[in-house]
Amino acid sequence: MTADGRYHELYRNFRWEIPRYFNIARDVCDRQNPRQTALIAVEEGGAATRYTFSDVAGLANRLGNALSALGVGAGDRVGIVLPQGVEAAVAHLATYKLKAIAVPLFTLFGPEALEYRLRDSGARAVIVDAENLPKILDIRPRLPDLAQILAVGGPQAGAVDLWQAVSRASPRLRTARTRADDPALLIYTSGTTGPPKGALHAHRVLLGHLPGVSFPHNFFPQPGDLFWTPADWAWIGGLLDVLFPSWHFGVPVVACRFRKFDPERAFGLMAEYGVRNVFLPPTALKMMRQVSQPRRRFALALRTIASGGEPLGEEVLRWGQEELGITINEFYGQTEANLVVGNSAEVMEVRAGSMGRPIPGHTVSTLDESGRPLPPGETGEIAVWRDDPVMFLGYWRDPQATERKFAGGWALTGDMARRDEDGYFWFVGRKDDVISSGGYRIGPGEIEDCLLKHPAVAMAAAVGKPDAVRGSIVKAFVVLNPGFEPSPRLAAELQELVKTRLGAHEYPREVEFTSSLPLTATGKIKRRDLRLLEESRLTSGGR
Repeated sequence: MTADGRYHELYRNFRWEIPRYFNIARDVCDRQNPRQTALIAVEEGGAATRYTFSDVAGLANRLGNALSALGVGAGDRVGIVLPQGVEAAVAHLATYKLKAIAVPLFTLFGPEALEYRLRDSGARAVIVDAENLPKILDIRPRLPDLAQILAVGGPQAGAVDLWQAVSRASPRLRTARTRADDPALLIYTSGTTGPPKGALHAHRVLLGHLPGVSFPHNFFPQPGDLFWTPADWAWIGGLLDVLFPSWHFGVPVVACRFRKFDPERAFGLMAEYGVRNVFLPPTALKMMRQVSQPRRRFALALRTIASGGEPLGEEVLRWGQEELGITINEFYGQTEANLVVGNSAEVMEVRAGSMGRPIPGHTVSTLDESGRPLPPGETGEIAVWRDDPVMFLGYWRDPQATERKFAGGWALTGDMARRDEDGYFWFVGRKDDVISSGGYRIGPGEIEDCLLKHPAVAMAAAVGKPDAVRGSIVKAFVVLNPGFEPSPRLAAELQELVKTRLGAHEYPREVEFTSSLPLTATGKIKRRDLRLLEESRLTSGGR
C-alpha cells in the first residue's frame, strides 16, 4: 500500500471511543506503572531530579488533600502560575482529582494580565512560584473570589507554603468520579485580536488530543520515546500536545524552564537527555536554524519533530531535512479545538508550506461567508465539526462569544486557508491578517516564508499598510541575521526576491528593518500590533 493509501485507510477506519466517565488525573497518573519514570525536572543550573509515576501520584494526592482542607472543592477554579516542573504537573493533577477546574497562567504575565484572568475566572485559589508571588499579593485586594494563595519557596505573609502543606497532608486521596464532559481546564486565548477569552475544556479533551499527538510524531509512542518542548505548560501546546498525552501512554517527559529561549542550550538539552520527540514552535525552529552544524556538534537522538502555532514555511522544512535528517511534521489547531490538521511523514507526502490533512478523528473544512463548505482551490475560513472530543465546551461566562464561534455544526477558527484536490490545507492567514491590495487578497504567510529564503533574514512579518490608491500595500518588517546590516540595497533585494518568486502583486512595497517583532506569549507574530503601528504613524504624520 502506498503512503497516501495508508493515510486514507487510517482516516476512514478511525473511531472514537470516549467513555462516559473519565478523569485526566486518573488516566495519566493513577493507572500508570508506579515504577516508571514520569518526569525529569531539569533546574536552571542543570541539576536534574527524576520522579516516578508513584512519586507524582503521591504528591498529587497530598496536594489535593491540602487544597481540600483549604476549602477548594468541585467546580472551583485554581490558578496555576508555575513554570515547567513537578509543581505545575502536580497542581494540575490535584485540581482534577478534586473535580475542580485548573486555570494555567503564564509566569511572564504582568500584574494586569494575571488580574484580568484571575478575576474573570473567579479563581478561589492560586498556586504560584516565589518569583510571581509579589504580583499576586499586589493584585489580591482586587480579586474578591481569591481565598487562598499557595506559594513555592517558603512561608510568606499572605500565602501558604506549598511544600509544607503537601508534607503535612495524607498521601491517600480518592480521585473524583467525573464524566468525560465535566469541565476540567480553563485556558485563556492569547488575545491576538481582542481581550483574552477563557476556553473551557472537559476531561475528554485529553482523549481528543491523542490522534493529533500520535500522527505528527509518526505513530507515537515507540519504544524508548522521551518528550520535551520549550512551550510553556500554561498553554495548550505544552500541556496537551506534550505533557498529558505522553503520560497517558506512560512516556516520560523532560521539564526545563528557559527564561529566554537559547537554541544552543536547546540542542544541548536534547542531546544530554536523549530526547526523541519534541514540539518546537516555528519561532524556536527559526532561531535554531541559525545554529551551525547541529548534527555534527550534538549527539542528538531525535526521532520526531512537530511544529505548530504559525506557518512553518518551506525553508525551515528544508533545514530540518538537511541539517537534522528529520522531516518536521507541521500541525494546526487552536486553543478551542487543537491538533485537528497535521502531517505525518510515515503515512503521507509532506508538502512544503502545507499544514497537512485532517488528522484521523477530525472533520475539517473551509467555509464561505455563508457557512457553506468550499470546493478545492478556493480560500475560505477553516472550520471544525462541532461534535468532536477535542472541542471546547464554550467561552467562560460569555455565551454570546460562544454563539459567534459556531455556524451551524461548524466551529469557526478565524483562520483562512485553501484545500487542494488531495485534501491538503494551505494556510493563508488570520481572517483579519489577510491583506487586500489592489483587488487581490494576499496572505502574509507565503510572503514571510519567501523572505526567509534570503540568507540575511532571521524573521519576517508582512502586514497591510493603508494606501489611498490600493486600499493597502504590503509592508514587511524584517529582523536580520547576525553579520548583516540594513540598507536600501538589501531592501531592494528582498523586494525582488518576493516579486520574482511569488508575483508582482505580492511583493512588499515597503521594507522596514527592526531588531525584534511583537510576539504573543506563545511565540506567534502579533501582526495586529504592526498594523496598528502603521495606522498610528499615518495619523501622526510619521513614517
